[in-house]
Amino acid sequence: MFARRYEELTEIRATRPEEIARAADRRVRRPWPAGVRGRLMIVAADHAARGVLGAGDAPLVMADRRDLLERLCTALERPGVDGVLGTPDVIEDLLLLGALDGKVVLGSMNRGGLAGARFEIDDRFTAYDVPAIRAGGLDGGKMLLRVDDEDPATARTLRACALAVSGLAAHRRMAVVEPFVSRREPGGRLRNVLTCEAMIRAVSVAAGLGGTSAYTWLKVPVVPDMERVMAASTLPALLLGGESGLDSALPAWQKALSLPSVRGLVAGRALLYPPDDDVAAAVDAAVELL
Repeated sequence: MFARRYEELTEIRATRPEEIARAADRRVRRPWPAGVRGRLMIVAADHAARGVLGAGDAPLVMADRRDLLERLCTALERPGVDGVLGTPDVIEDLLLLGALDGKVVLGSMNRGGLAGARFEIDDRFTAYDVPAIRAGGLDGGKMLLRVDDEDPATARTLRACALAVSGLAAHRRMAVVEPFVSRREPGGRLRNVLTCEAMIRAVSVAAGLGGTSAYTWLKVPVVPDMERVMAASTLPALLLGGESGLDSALPAWQKALSLPSVRGLVAGRALLYPPDDDVAAAVDAAVELL
């Protein structure tokens, strides 16, 4: 059945591209993404646009778009899953598949810092911008902010993120900021510093971006001493999945979710490509924590 839906999707893209805007207009939206509970379970699918196509031991597994979309549809159908985070190509595929009614839809904004590139820290806004998020009826936008004190391109990303936070807030859209302190290794590879002290600094910088923080949420990894990290801000935070396997992620998520400002999860590869390939079971295990 999904094969037939996928063929219809590719046909629409080639012959009736205007259907994308119509599908966006028809989509049923929530009054406020986090609802009355103030909690969210979001599936992330914005990796490919930054050149990240691997999961586990398979370096190109996310390059199969039909397989990825089928996994996303399975995840979005599970009880307790609130929505999805993705780039325009993924979001529009899901719109045409009819998978986003009543779901929270967050647009990924800055994907210009391609993984492994010399210019990686210069994370330009090459996907969604504020006008596109508003025009498409999305519920908010997510931006990646990596702070490297040795790279002047950090300043450009900081300014772009600040403008995006202000712009989204002006339209009462969520601004989800994913901050890190990053540095180059001797071989030139950019690495995020996943210590408590580094994340305290990253959270503090991210919380102050823009003309208002009223609609800002944080997207943070689980690191040692999460209590101290979350004490650096009153902003609501979502835990990211990262590259660790589901078995190790679940206990860490459960502990961090007990903190008052931690309001949910944004997980991608850990749920979409679990070791046993059972997407539904992986998603259900994550939802149970909430």
